Amino acid sequence: MLRPAHIGHLGMLRSLIRDGAREGSFQPELAWDSAESDRFFAELKQALKSGYFVVQDPETGEMRTVAVPGYVYWPDETAGATPPAGFGLFRAVPGGGYELWLAGLEGVARGKGHGRAMLDALFATPTGRATRFVRVRRASHYAEAVARLLSAHGFTATRETASETWFVRAMPQVPFRRDSGLTAGR
Repeated sequence: MLRPAHIGHLGMLRSLIRDGAREGSFQPELAWDSAESDRFFAELKQALKSGYFVVQDPETGEMRTVAVPGYVYWPDETAGATPPAGFGLFRAVPGGGYELWLAGLEGVARGKGHGRAMLDALFATPTGRATRFVRVRRASHYAEAVARLLSAHGFTATRETASETWFVRAMPQVPFRRDSGLTAGR
């Protein structure tokens, strides 16, 4: 089950991101207190608070806002009664669509089908259906498993850098429209 992420989830996201950074899934600098991690978590806090963060365009130097919708995940219907077990944050990309920017799952939930269930739920949202990119850290213990899960959602590995594999979905899924079935019989 998914619910929109908000500022109240910051502590859980920080914990999962730090744990993930220690095991290679996120930038290593995020694992401990540093100027970079302080800046990152301040920006994440702003994104959870407002749904946006402000970035400087590297080409023009102009400041612009970037939409950052996100969700938290529970493996069952206990949403609110227990803490979430995972999260997925998207960010808008130039040219339209989104990147699945950050996603994480508690260690105790891994290997039980929850990663698949969480990605299925994330990619079923309107934002998830419009997602075109995902980057996976090559050092992650879960890189191969994540690649298989992304493949099931139409993503293909297209580029490798020293630290990441870029996955692209050539045709984001068309968002579901409630009235789409009404015209089929006409």
